[in-house]
Amino acid sequence: MESDATKTLGEQAYEKALKYELDYGCCPQCVLAAVQETVGVIDDQTIKASHGLSGGGGLLGEGICGALSGGLLALSAKYGRERDKFDKGRNINNFKKARELTERFRDEFGGVTCRELQYQFTGLTYDMWDAAQYQAFDKARGKRCAQATGTVTKWVVELL
Repeated sequence: MESDATKTLGEQAYEKALKYELDYGCCPQCVLAAVQETVGVIDDQTIKASHGLSGGGGLLGEGICGALSGGLLALSAKYGRERDKFDKGRNINNFKKARELTERFRDEFGGVTCRELQYQFTGLTYDMWDAAQYQAFDKARGKRCAQATGTVTKWVVELL
């Protein structure tokens, strides 16, 4: 078994995010907490602010996967445009990194929305506001969402 000293920061971040997602859920928060603990950059307010992004936004499944949104927030925390620099241009470097992460995610998981991933992972989509459907989704997905959360986190740490 590898010690933490021999694992890359990306591998350490993967393991933290995977464990957080399995133990606590809310994939964007799990990505951000693991990035925070591994390389810094993220403050507690950013983790808190990401909470509503889970499940494609409001648990509706329609928006981007929460793990991916957490990853995009982490990149933007470091490379994004500062408020006092709105008039200085678009800050294209952050968009390039965000595009790289999003394309890599799509290639790896077959989509970018929560609903697309639900289908890729289980063959079905679910209403996460319906307790029975959520329970069925939780059982059917197994560790796949947690693995996606860990994978995004590893990639983000590598991009930072």
